[in-house]
Amino acid sequence: MQERVRPFRKQSYYKLKRNCLKHGELFEDPLFPPTLESLYYKRTPPSDIEWKRPSEICRDPRLFVDGISSRDLHQGSLGNCWMVAATSCLATEPAVWKKVIPNYREQDWNPKHPEKYAGIFHFRFWRFGFWIDVVIDDRLPTSKGGGLLFCRSNNENEFWCALLEKAYAKLNGCYEALEGGNTAEALVDFTGGISEPVCLDQGKILEAQGEALESQMGCGLVKGHAYGVTDVRKLRLGTGLLSFFRTSRLYMIRMRNPWGTTEWSGAWSDGSQEWNQVSKHEREKLGVTVSDDGEFWMNFDDFCSYFTDLVICRRINTSLLSFHKTWLEACLFGEWVPGQGLDNRSGGCINNRDTFLQNPQFMFEVVHKEDILFCLQQEDRRAMRKEGTGENLAIGFEVFQVEVNRKYRLHTIPPKAASSVYIDSRSVFLRTELKQGRYIVIPTTFSAGEKTKFLLRMFTETKSNFREVTLDQPKPSIWRCCWGSYCRVTSIHLQSAVGLVLRGASRDPDVFAMIKCEGTSVRSNVFKSSSSPDFNLKAIFYRRSPRRSIKIEVYSKGFFRNILLGCVSVDAAVNEMGKSQVLSLQDSKRGSRATGSVLIETSSSDCLTDL
Repeated sequence: MQERVRPFRKQSYYKLKRNCLKHGELFEDPLFPPTLESLYYKRTPPSDIEWKRPSEICRDPRLFVDGISSRDLHQGSLGNCWMVAATSCLATEPAVWKKVIPNYREQDWNPKHPEKYAGIFHFRFWRFGFWIDVVIDDRLPTSKGGGLLFCRSNNENEFWCALLEKAYAKLNGCYEALEGGNTAEALVDFTGGISEPVCLDQGKILEAQGEALESQMGCGLVKGHAYGVTDVRKLRLGTGLLSFFRTSRLYMIRMRNPWGTTEWSGAWSDGSQEWNQVSKHEREKLGVTVSDDGEFWMNFDDFCSYFTDLVICRRINTSLLSFHKTWLEACLFGEWVPGQGLDNRSGGCINNRDTFLQNPQFMFEVVHKEDILFCLQQEDRRAMRKEGTGENLAIGFEVFQVEVNRKYRLHTIPPKAASSVYIDSRSVFLRTELKQGRYIVIPTTFSAGEKTKFLLRMFTETKSNFREVTLDQPKPSIWRCCWGSYCRVTSIHLQSAVGLVLRGASRDPDVFAMIKCEGTSVRSNVFKSSSSPDFNLKAIFYRRSPRRSIKIEVYSKGFFRNILLGCVSVDAAVNEMGKSQVLSLQDSKRGSRATGSVLIETSSSDCLTDL
């Protein structure tokens, strides 16, 4: 998707800054003022909060001091470890943080030209298909003694993390709206990527509740707490020259506690004896430090033993000019809206079998067997927490393979090709392998009758022609007085054939099949050297003349011309659903029976919205 930037609540950073510089004023944001409403909506605030500009907190404020690092951040008196952990990860990726903090040099303080400072900053977050440009002033909440109340840097002169947190709070309604969350959401907001949850089955930190939540364990880890993974390395064990010839390797993960303190105290923790197995050069490459800065190393086995969940944020490579694997991205917006009958677009999950197919439906093609990535995202609701309606809906989706020529919405539920989990998360991810064919994906809320907007993203290796299917049946033709109207719908599934023989040939033929109906046709793939191919060819036909039979023809593919091996006429009786038949092929030229037979299944109805 092309990257598009939208100003948050129509505030233009450049216009506002020019106006402030013109009048020699520092910016004061009317949309996020230094009031209690910008801080809390439910909590009782401390009585000694004072909003200060960075120049009132320190002598020499800077956006960055000696660059940006994952070690800069310290979580403040706000339960937003999920967001701070994601910010630690953000700091390790220059290409990403430079997008979140645009034109950072221009935004920074310039001691040589203080007149160019206007007390205004802007940050960008990816939301619902767009990069949202959020403008803030530099007034920050401080506690008694002048220290920052919320996220702060190791260096008292550095303010990038505090200002970024303020912009994120503004986007979400207030600071308290950041209490409790999913690290995956912040990672997606910072990158525009897709988040993939991984369950670590060996995890020993079970879900903590009540007093156990955020309590420190004997190993130094904190229950129910989010940590940022800031590096992954393969460590060479041993010291001296011989270590270069050893094959012993250890997978290591570097993590950071958003508190900026309280670290893992087990194997490979800061100063542990395990580091004696590693050369000084290797330790320096890893940047091992013995200090309580919240950052520590663990080996992969311990990581899997102590943690329950891992979130991977995938920045999908959609570049056309790349040496790495690239994907084609397709994005469609939709909305679940309750309605009546066929106009309903909020039918709930597949458990609601009477209304499930009344959800929005999206069609795509798979050219050959390949991995497909799906990400369903509902509209962010965190900003609605002030009104008490900020909880996510449980969402998910189902994928179905449909007839190769289907153009209209599904009205019967076919076998599932793939299915996501249903969870009350902002987004749901699925990676699955699909074979060649036409498919429909149906995103839903778990319960019927719920209303919200959604974004469905799909990543494929080849063009998918991803589109929404809105029509339930063919529109009446203006020429119906001449051609007649559609009066019957028939689906036919050519499952397989047996006993196919090409007369005079010494080997089994290369075969394909065609299904023909009233001037339209569909064709199967070619099956090499097969007398018993599994065609698995599905087609659907809207018919004006039901008395005319549907014809199945089986061919041997030749170099110069194709040879008809046999054909059969199919009469699909009305209102017969899922009827299986074995039909013998006929020789159309000789008017006699040909060698071989086909297995088919048919369904037919005079109601065009039955199939």
